[in-house]
Amino acid sequence: AAGNLTLGPAVDRWGITPVLAFSAILQALGFLLASVAGSIAVVIVVHLLLGLGASAAFAPLISDVSQWFMRRRGIAVAIAASGNYLSGTLWPPIIVWVMADGGWRWAYVMLAVAILVVVLPGSLLLRRRVGDAATLVATQAAATRAAATGLSPRTLQIMLMIAGVGCCVAMSMPQVHIVALCIDRGFGAVAGAEMLSLMLAGGVVSRLTFGALADRMGGLKTLLLGASLQMVALCLFLIDGGLTSLYIVSLVFGLSQGGIVPSYAIIVREYMAPREAGRRVGLVMAATIIGMALGGWLSGWMYDISGSYALAVWNGIGWNVITIAIAMAILLRIGTPRPALA
Repeated sequence: AAGNLTLGPAVDRWGITPVLAFSAILQALGFLLASVAGSIAVVIVVHLLLGLGASAAFAPLISDVSQWFMRRRGIAVAIAASGNYLSGTLWPPIIVWVMADGGWRWAYVMLAVAILVVVLPGSLLLRRRVGDAATLVATQAAATRAAATGLSPRTLQIMLMIAGVGCCVAMSMPQVHIVALCIDRGFGAVAGAEMLSLMLAGGVVSRLTFGALADRMGGLKTLLLGASLQMVALCLFLIDGGLTSLYIVSLVFGLSQGGIVPSYAIIVREYMAPREAGRRVGLVMAATIIGMALGGWLSGWMYDISGSYALAVWNGIGWNVITIAIAMAILLRIGTPRPALA
């Protein structure tokens, strides 16, 4: 979250290339330091460094990608945002294989080398800055859309951040606790890990699908659709069915929620000035990360006090309603153009 707040404005000022290169070096250094750590305390501190570096590979990156596309912005952002879900399905077996052969320290070294070999050169391939003429056109289009909402940029920003917290508190319950949920229902940790992979794989498909929809519907309607489908999928977790049904529900959840978070970047680009995109997308993405952290903790706490994940699911549904309400409120304001508030 802190990385999104600091690196987002840096992208607005210097462009994505130096920020992403700095991020790659920071992450590689963090992994190398973790590989020689002598205590768990050092590993924890180093992972804070890794979190700061990794933040440039999501919010600032998709913010920059969004500025280079007008007609196919949704699918472009979706492709960029699918990287973390795709890595969540590809990297775990590779890391397990390296750890089995050489231990966890070599796994950290392998990750450091991979970042230096792939991310650092890749950052140099990205285009530097959007031209002034294109920026002016995008700024005028965003101002026209923003005027239709009757909301100031600050108010819209706050509403999107609250929506981001709400959707991700809801999203975190299955993503963070699916393994524990499987153990609680007697299915075992292996089944839970497989369901998590299924969610992430479904998330890739979902992000690409919702990205294409965003090009037709716009970011706000895409957010509303994704949040609504996520709530339906959450309700399915209340059904205490068998192992097969839980696999199906996990896939349905992955297919429903993958497009929610990228839609915020599209909304920012549709309704806010391009020159502020990095900072504003960073703020919203920081809110989503806070929502994931809060939701993961709340779900665990509610399980501890109730002995069941049912209360945690209902909690997620409640937070999800907040996101739906905010998306609907903004959409309902768009109809009669009004001057933005001071």
